Amino acid sequence: MSDPHGFMKFSRAEPAHRPVPLRLMDYREVYEAAPEGQIEEQAARCMDCGVPFCHEGCPLGNIIPEWNDLVREGRWKEAYDRLHATNNFPEFTGRLCPAPCEGACVLGINDDAVTIKNVELAIVERAFAEGWVEPVRASLDTGLTIAVVGSGPAGLAAAQQLTRAGHRVTVFERDDRLGGLMRYGVPDYKMENRWIDRRLDQMRAEGTEFRVGVSPKAAELAFFDAVVLATGTPVARPLGVEGTNLAGVHPAMDYLTAQNKGNEGDSVVSSLNARGKKVVIIGGGDTGTDCFGTALRQGAASVTQFDIRPKAPFVRDANTPWPMYPNQFRTATAHEEGSYVLSGDESVADIETLGLGQRTAGSELGERKFAVNTVSLHGDDHGRVTGLTGCQIKVVNGRREPIEGTEFPFDADMVLVALGFSGAEQGGLAHELGVGFDARGRMIRDSSYRSPTNSRVYIAGDNGRGQSLIVWAIAEGRACAAAVDADLMGETALPVAVTPSDLPMAV
Repeated sequence: MSDPHGFMKFSRAEPAHRPVPLRLMDYREVYEAAPEGQIEEQAARCMDCGVPFCHEGCPLGNIIPEWNDLVREGRWKEAYDRLHATNNFPEFTGRLCPAPCEGACVLGINDDAVTIKNVELAIVERAFAEGWVEPVRASLDTGLTIAVVGSGPAGLAAAQQLTRAGHRVTVFERDDRLGGLMRYGVPDYKMENRWIDRRLDQMRAEGTEFRVGVSPKAAELAFFDAVVLATGTPVARPLGVEGTNLAGVHPAMDYLTAQNKGNEGDSVVSSLNARGKKVVIIGGGDTGTDCFGTALRQGAASVTQFDIRPKAPFVRDANTPWPMYPNQFRTATAHEEGSYVLSGDESVADIETLGLGQRTAGSELGERKFAVNTVSLHGDDHGRVTGLTGCQIKVVNGRREPIEGTEFPFDADMVLVALGFSGAEQGGLAHELGVGFDARGRMIRDSSYRSPTNSRVYIAGDNGRGQSLIVWAIAEGRACAAAVDADLMGETALPVAVTPSDLPMAV
């Protein structure tokens, strides 16, 4: 490493966030640009330790200490080459990945981990700015055709790898635009869609063909030499209580998709806009948090997020030693916005823009409730939701149980259900291709990502693994591409970082 004292000289620092009242007025990304020299200092904190657990924390196998060292020395082009050797889309992971590499960082044993994710994003953005990101055209044309169904991170990664290997790749996407959940499930304030479009331009220049608004039938795919299914897990997990059929109760992804389509210039369904409404979000994960930030931007009268998990501790202490302290209490940028307290100094224009007319100085914009469960939803005579009944819960022998006598009513005229996903779609194309499913709703595949019931079909991403992180989706897309290439050509030079049976590192 260039500076053996870097981790002692510099403390962890991240780019600042835009002021809350300002960023609630739009859907632009919340982060400011890092000050000059900050990224180099943060890269210098990497210890290039003897056993770099960050390699294991990242399923892509990113060579993190090497590109940290290169950034420290100002060798940005070489850092980009190292980064892009293992990750097709670092501009996506640098914005959206929760950074399991940082949870695995050895420096985190007794200090704050290296800001790996921020360094990664800085590298790729410098590369785009300098013109280093160019189409990588194949040196041969195999003449073999491959269909990739789904344009999320797994599908795009598989398509890019296979195109670069010389195959003729067509990506089918049933939505009207490409990107999968990255485009329609992730709010623009976390990642603006222009970054997706920028990468798609590169892929088109490399030779990948895209067809949007198409749900292919098995007969249409019969002419391809191989088919990669990267369709994700779009089946939402149901709430399973009385009242879920009331008007005003919506799946979280329907709500997020509507706003993202609005950001693209499409008309937004009025019933899926939270302005002036008392919003309750059921689910404490990333999707629920995305709804939280979106409802604030739409000007909801109130926003409350129910989390079934107990509130984690605030600080690292004897009860949360490494490697468990990453489980400490965390605040997303949306929660940062929710905890913003009106001072009374906001201008009339700001209050009107934010839809805060019903709020008073000293009140927070949003609230999180922990260790609560939803018992039932209730509505009025017109079949519209008016509220819910919740209760406090406790964990007994690893199971969550309601605490007797803790039931409480809660007003709501919009309820967003964000309980994750229960699996891949089992009808349609999957059925036509004869793909099997396991008890968890995942498509069955062998150790080479191949369907055991249809040898022409390969399965990559969440539809085979179950809902997971964007970094796992990209890693699986890359590995699946290698499997397809090896089967079609007899050998492959494409890299493989994960297998279908690999599990995340326990940090």
